[in-house]
Amino acid sequence: MNQINADIHTVIVGASAAGLAVAACLKREGICFVLLEQSQQVAAAWRHHYDRLHLHTSKGASSLPYFPFPKAYPRYPSRDQVVSYLEMYAQHHGLQPRFGQQVTAVSQRDGKWTTVTHDTRYTSENVVIATGYTRVPNIPALPGQDSYQGEILHSSVYKNALPYVGKPVLVVGFGNSGGEIALDLVEQGARPDLSVRSPVNVIPSGALGIPILGIGILLKGVSPRVADILVAPLIRLTVGDLRKLGLQPKPYGPIQQIREEGRVPLLDNGTIQQIRAGNIHVYPGIDHLTAHSAVFSDGSQADYAAIVLATGYRPDLADFLHGAEPTLDPDGLPATSGKPTALPGLYFCGFYVSPKGMLHEIGIEAKQIADVISST
Repeated sequence: MNQINADIHTVIVGASAAGLAVAACLKREGICFVLLEQSQQVAAAWRHHYDRLHLHTSKGASSLPYFPFPKAYPRYPSRDQVVSYLEMYAQHHGLQPRFGQQVTAVSQRDGKWTTVTHDTRYTSENVVIATGYTRVPNIPALPGQDSYQGEILHSSVYKNALPYVGKPVLVVGFGNSGGEIALDLVEQGARPDLSVRSPVNVIPSGALGIPILGIGILLKGVSPRVADILVAPLIRLTVGDLRKLGLQPKPYGPIQQIREEGRVPLLDNGTIQQIRAGNIHVYPGIDHLTAHSAVFSDGSQADYAAIVLATGYRPDLADFLHGAEPTLDPDGLPATSGKPTALPGLYFCGFYVSPKGMLHEIGIEAKQIADVISST
């Protein structure tokens, strides 16, 4: 197929929350843009998450620019409600993404940006990368996995507990996906355990009727260490002593974790209660697998019908973003999100993990990017 050449002021890569928000803000500023999406629908990332997923931040603090969540939605919208909201958002703003456009290369030459898909080569003044953290599943190799005869799957393909009712399942990882999948399994009649290798932080999703990440918004401007000191009594009251549950706490608090590690701690929606009740057992990291079991680093062993790897994702920007090393940190992540980068005309949106919530932060970043682009 011969490629079409197209000139456009700004190219946006990705049509989930970040890409849609940037597009809406650019349209409001009268900027000509094209919104590219490799799938056939908006919100592809949200559509492929597990059924039980809910937004971890309240809808009031999570609306994207210039269009609120419906009043009829609950405080914490479900996955399907977030997908519907993003569909309504695109329709409300008259956004028309080009679907089926997998971006294979983005590069800069002679002060212009070139974005290549299978059928079009775009030349633009600006490129906004809005592909997010969850672009590629992070799937580690487990020692002995070739001998294991059960099922091993990543959390990205886990949908619900129905295939595992009555069966022992090991969930590896204690982030939000791991904690919520373990909770889903136990509530639906499976027999889950957790393998937790590293020290953790846990914060309640809400306490005393207050969304805990809403407190993060109120503490804006306070240093992470001081913010952790302020929220520590509330966390102790609602979560308790992690050591009694077989978990090792981190040497610093959740706000500092977000700032230093770029990871949101487990927002507990009931997992801790199930651990405390003995319905979910916590083991340390896996030493190796046998044909039917996992042997853990403390020498303990248990049989499992399946192992769910809740081991996160990576953005893998280097797959398609070429020559952008000055804009990335040593881990290959954007050094800045929502602001101008070291390369003129290149922007990232949705790559800063914020204690105030990702959608909240995306809204701020989208407006900032649109303001900069419209003024240059």
